[in-house]
Amino acid sequence: DETTTLFQIWIETDRPGAKPSWGQREFPKSDRSGRFTVMASGEPGDGALPINADAKVLGATLKAGESLTYDLAEGRRAYLVPAVGEVEVNGEALNARDGAAIVDEAQVTITAKADAELVMVDSR
Repeated sequence: DETTTLFQIWIETDRPGAKPSWGQREFPKSDRSGRFTVMASGEPGDGALPINADAKVLGATLKAGESLTYDLAEGRRAYLVPAVGEVEVNGEALNARDGAAIVDEAQVTITAKADAELVMVDSR
């Protein structure tokens, strides 16, 4: 009896012969308040859902007016979507469900214009 929104992300593997998989797990908003939390990762030590790629799927929540900065290592790129809310990303406005491909940036600074829930993929 409750409306839900599914957010599906497809990440192509960079590991030859790896089998496709899927997983689900709860990620409480309180754990991601004001910071990125790793939700899925190709690195086993992250304690997240496993993926077969040199990538991480991160989630964060921000209250209106809060900012968050994420460092991108050299050679990495990001794809950011505010699932809910409005944000400014390195000076560019994004509305809910807009996507931003981020390349050749050392840092990503996100400022919430309204309460926001973010999903970001950091990959090679």
